[in-house]
Amino acid sequence: QITTVSGNEFLLHSEIDKLILDWFDAIKNAIDRLPKEQRITSRNLEFKLRRSSSIELLNNLDTESKEPKPEHRKSLIFRLNYSASDTNDRNRVKSRLKKFISRRPSLKTLQEKGLIKDQIFGSHLHLVCEHEKSTVPQFVRLCIKAVERRGLDVDGIYRVSGNLATIQKLRFVVNQEEKLNLDDSQWEDIHVVTGALKMFFRELPEPLFPYCFFEQFVEAIKIQDNTTRIKSIKSLVKKLPRPNYDTMKILFEHLQKIAAKESVNLMSTQSLGIVFGPTLLRPEKETGNMAVHMLYQNQIVELMLSEYSKIFGSEED
Repeated sequence: QITTVSGNEFLLHSEIDKLILDWFDAIKNAIDRLPKEQRITSRNLEFKLRRSSSIELLNNLDTESKEPKPEHRKSLIFRLNYSASDTNDRNRVKSRLKKFISRRPSLKTLQEKGLIKDQIFGSHLHLVCEHEKSTVPQFVRLCIKAVERRGLDVDGIYRVSGNLATIQKLRFVVNQEEKLNLDDSQWEDIHVVTGALKMFFRELPEPLFPYCFFEQFVEAIKIQDNTTRIKSIKSLVKKLPRPNYDTMKILFEHLQKIAAKESVNLMSTQSLGIVFGPTLLRPEKETGNMAVHMLYQNQIVELMLSEYSKIFGSEED
C-alpha cells in the first residue's frame, strides 16, 4: 500500500516476492528521478507491501531484542522505510524478508495462542473431544441422529457414495465451526451425511481402533473358539481410551440398527464390515499383507456388530 504526498492511496498485491521487489525498485527509481523540491525530505516515505490474507502489521522487523508479534499463518506483511537520501537496495530487502520468514511462529504456537483453531476433520479424536468437553464428537452424534431419522430404510445406506463436492462442502462447514443443521435442504441427500461421517473416521490421524491395538485385534479374531474370541475382543475394547470406547460404542449401536433393517436397506453385518473395516482400523505401516489385513478388518467389525450386546455389555453379561 502506497500513500502519495497528495494523499492518494494505491494497493499493489502479489504472492510473488520477486515481483514485489521489482515494484519496489521501480517506485524507488521513479522517486529518485523527481526534482529535489518535489521529494519528501522531512520524513520517511513508507511503503507497505502485503498479501491479501494479512491480518496484522509487523511494526518493527529490525529490532533484534523485541519478540515478533504472532502472525496469521498466511500473512506476509512488512514495512520498508525509505527517504530520498536513503540508499536501500535489494539485498537489504531480501535480508528483512528472510528474517521475517525465519521468525514466523510455529503452527503449535499459533494454536496455543488461539490464532488457529483446531479443526474437526483431520484432528485426533481425543483433541476433538477435549475441545468439545465430551467423549463423543458432536458431529458424529448429529450424523447418527440424521441417518436414524431418515436413512434406516434407504437402499445401500453407507455403501452408496454421496456427491463428493457436497460432502466436501459439509466438511468445510463443520471445520469452520459454523452452526450445523443436517436437516437443511442442502444436506437432504442422506448419502452426503453418511459419506461425511465415513470421511471423518477415515481422516483421523490415528484410527478409531488405535494403531497399538491393531495386531492384538487381528490375533483375537483368529481365535477358533467363538466364545474365547468374543471374550478376547471384549477385553481389548475395554482397554481403549475413553473417547475411542464411547465413540465406538455409539457408532456400533447405530450400525446395529442399520443391520436390523437389512431386508429393506440390503445392508447386512457383513456388508457393513466391508464398508467400515478399513475405515475404522488399519496398521500404522502397510505391509505386503494388505489383502489379508482387509479380510481381518472386515471380520472384526462384523463380529462386533453381531455380538454387540456381549462385547459392549456389562461384565456380568
